[in-house]
Amino acid sequence: MTQPNILLLTSDQQHWTTLGVLNPKIRTPNLDRLAARGVNFTRAYCPNPTCTPTRASIITGLYPSHHGAWTLGTKLPESVPTVGQMLREAGYATALIGKAHFQPLASTPGCESVEAYPTLRDLAFWRRFNDEHTPWYGFDRVELARNHGDEGHAGQHYALWLEEHGLSDWRAHFQHRQDGVSDTEHDASKAPPLTDGPGYGWREDMHWKLPEQYHYTTWTGERTIAAIERAHAQRRPFFIWSSYHDPHPPYCVPEPWASMYRPEDMEPGELDPEELELLPEPHRMTQDPNADFSRFNGDGLGNHGYHYHGGKSRRGLQEAMAIYYGMVSFMDHSIGRTLDKLDELGLTGQTLVVFTSDHGHFLGSHGLVAKGPFHYEDGIRVPFIASMPGVLPEGVSSDSIQSLVDLTPTFLSAAGLSPAHEFQGLDQFAAWKTGESARDHAIVEMHHNRNLVQLRTLVTDRYKLTVYRDRPEWSELFDLSDDPSEVRNRFHDPAYAAVRGDLFERFVQSELRREPAFTPRVSGA
Repeated sequence: MTQPNILLLTSDQQHWTTLGVLNPKIRTPNLDRLAARGVNFTRAYCPNPTCTPTRASIITGLYPSHHGAWTLGTKLPESVPTVGQMLREAGYATALIGKAHFQPLASTPGCESVEAYPTLRDLAFWRRFNDEHTPWYGFDRVELARNHGDEGHAGQHYALWLEEHGLSDWRAHFQHRQDGVSDTEHDASKAPPLTDGPGYGWREDMHWKLPEQYHYTTWTGERTIAAIERAHAQRRPFFIWSSYHDPHPPYCVPEPWASMYRPEDMEPGELDPEELELLPEPHRMTQDPNADFSRFNGDGLGNHGYHYHGGKSRRGLQEAMAIYYGMVSFMDHSIGRTLDKLDELGLTGQTLVVFTSDHGHFLGSHGLVAKGPFHYEDGIRVPFIASMPGVLPEGVSSDSIQSLVDLTPTFLSAAGLSPAHEFQGLDQFAAWKTGESARDHAIVEMHHNRNLVQLRTLVTDRYKLTVYRDRPEWSELFDLSDDPSEVRNRFHDPAYAAVRGDLFERFVQSELRREPAFTPRVSGA
């Protein structure tokens, strides 16, 4: 087989059940089509339930604790080898379209970021970026957008595209800057206020007035197709990461997607009051409007998730969930155009297509909204489809465990490469051909605020064990077979003592096995 094309399609913060093949309440005909001609892995896990750490793991094959971008607001060092770099050296055309988030929204000496202000809004910089700054993390073509929904972080290549398509007043469709610095280009009074209690992402009007043809979802799909056509014209195999921004909050989307789902049909998750009795202190605090989370925020930069999650009415959750589903369906529509282009160019049989998300999402489950340092299935489990007709099985559903840290070595294996670089992820390509997995567990990390919030989870076929740094009393153990909703923490249950001991042994062995050896040993001393 000649070197295949590789197309990575990702969403951002998508719950693993929001696929039509798994959930009759949502319409995703194009992802369903992809699943019908591939393998739908229903137990895939992210290495960290936040954006930057997992996205860096996707392109490095390393866990966040090793590649350097260990939490939000950090930077993936540009010296770390990436899958794009290795595929470029093998002759691939490489491109990243959409969201990167390898670098923080602030830039400081020693941690310079092109994804930070004021560079983010310097359109002249982005107009010449591909001539002066690529390859960037191994991608020789980059087209970026940083904002979600109507956030004020709009700029980069997306803003250039908006102006090229006649929307010169694009700033009026986005909020006031959110970094505490005034922005004279935009009227802050136009920013829609939060509603229905605390929590991020809620708007009084979730029907975004930005026309569909100017939405970044449309842009991502259009520019992905352009990248495919460019590589095809050059007769080069391609590695393209088509990186969608939704359904990450804020919950807002244009019509017709905003009205596609009725709120009254939505069934958001909820808190079982009894589960709090067996959970760590921070979990209980999320339901207390007067809780003081300051001791979990030692760096002063905020802590995703450790805050009050209550105050949302069921109706408010239903409205947000309806918009969230609409955001997924809009993205699915755009992905369908990309799949159609592969068919049109006769590339479908020559292209390994993988669809997944960087992490999951809470919408009421366990009393939580959005994301945070909570390793429930809602937050760490992600949708995952792998398709390559004639090579991988078609129409198969598999519950074998997958991890996003495996994507880099798997893509290289699919390209016929045997890299010398030491990965922590596993090569899954041979296992995918049988609809199985090369691993029997997944590891999920969270290290958000230095030593104040650090936890790690082992997930096996049946159990989940979570440990917290220096806080053994916070440990969690869930029996996913007996308790799939993760309501009963069994860590301190005497009936699970033997299980707990076995899981700790497996945890230690997994930590030993994933320790990387970055350089070869060439001498006895």
